[in-house]
Amino acid sequence: MKHSRGERLRDLLDLVRLPNLVVVALTMILIRYAVIRPLLGAIPVYLAGDPVVSAVMEFRLGWIDFLILVVSTCLITAAGYVINDYFDIRADLINKGTIIVGNTVTRRMAMLYHNVLNILGVTGGTYVSARIGYIWLGIFFVLISGLLYFYSATYKRQFLIGNIIVALLVAAVPMVVVVYDAAPVYAFYSQAAVDFPGVAILFWWVGGFALFAFLTTLIREIIKDMEDCEGDRETGRKTLPVISGLLACRTVVVFLSVATVALLYFVWFRYLNDTITLVYISLLLTIPFIIVITRVVSSNEKRHLHFASRMMKLIMLAGILYSFVAGAIISSGKIL
Repeated sequence: MKHSRGERLRDLLDLVRLPNLVVVALTMILIRYAVIRPLLGAIPVYLAGDPVVSAVMEFRLGWIDFLILVVSTCLITAAGYVINDYFDIRADLINKGTIIVGNTVTRRMAMLYHNVLNILGVTGGTYVSARIGYIWLGIFFVLISGLLYFYSATYKRQFLIGNIIVALLVAAVPMVVVVYDAAPVYAFYSQAAVDFPGVAILFWWVGGFALFAFLTTLIREIIKDMEDCEGDRETGRKTLPVISGLLACRTVVVFLSVATVALLYFVWFRYLNDTITLVYISLLLTIPFIIVITRVVSSNEKRHLHFASRMMKLIMLAGILYSFVAGAIISSGKIL
C-alpha cells in the first residue's frame, strides 16, 4: 500500500514526537532565560582592576551556541523516540492497534533516521562542549544516545529500571542547561572577579526543577506501564504492573504523588514563603495531583489511566512554567 507524502511526513513527525521535542526546547529556553539569567543578574560581583568595578554576572555562552545545544538535545531525544518505536512494534500493535515503524516508515529507514539524528546531536553537543573549553563533555551526549538505545532494546523490559532511566534522562534536560552555562561563567568570573561568590546557587535552583521532573516523569511512566500492561505481559516484559500487579502500582503512584506534593510545600515553607508560589502549587500542581490519584486508585478502564497520564503531562508543563514565577521572585530580590 502506497502512502502519500503528506502521510509520510505526518507519521515521521509523530515518530519523533514533535510536541515532546517542543517541550524539551521550551524547558531549556525557560531554564536559561527565566531562571539562570535572573540569578546571574541578582548576584553582584566586583571586577578586578584599578579601580575595582561593580557589575553583575552575564552569560558567557553565546545564544547561537546555546541554540545549537538545544537543537542537539532535541535531535538525540528524537533519535531515542525512533529507536523506541523500532523495538516496540509488537507491543504497540497490541496496546495501540497501530504502528509507524514497519508501516509508513520501514525498519531500515527508522534505523537510518536514528543513526543520522544521533550523529548530528552528538556532533552539535561536542561542538558546544569545545566552545566552553570542556570538549570532554561531548562524551555526555554519546552516553545519553547509547543509554536511549539500550533502554529501548533492553532496560525498559526490566523491573523499574526502564522507568528510572527515563526519569533521569528527563531530569537531565534542565541540568544540561546549567552545566553549559555555569562552566564558562565560572571560568571567566573566577579569574576576573574579586571574592567570586561561585555558581552553586544556579545548581540549587535548577536542581529543584530537575528533581520535580524526575519524580513526575517516574509517576507518569508507571501509569503508562499500567495502561500498557496487556501488551507488556504478552511480549514478556517485566514491568512493575506485570510483576507486582496493579494494586502495587496504585500504591507506588499514590506514595510518589504525595511525596512530591509534600516536597513542594516543604521547599516553599523552608526557602520561598511567598504567596504567589503557594497559590501556584495549590491550584496548578496539588489539585491536578489529587485528580491523578483519584483516577489511578479508582481506575477500572484503560481510558482512566490514559486520562491520568495526560494529566501528569499537564502537571509537568505547569512545573516548567513555574520558571516565570521563579524568575520574577529572583528579580524582585526577595530570595537572594
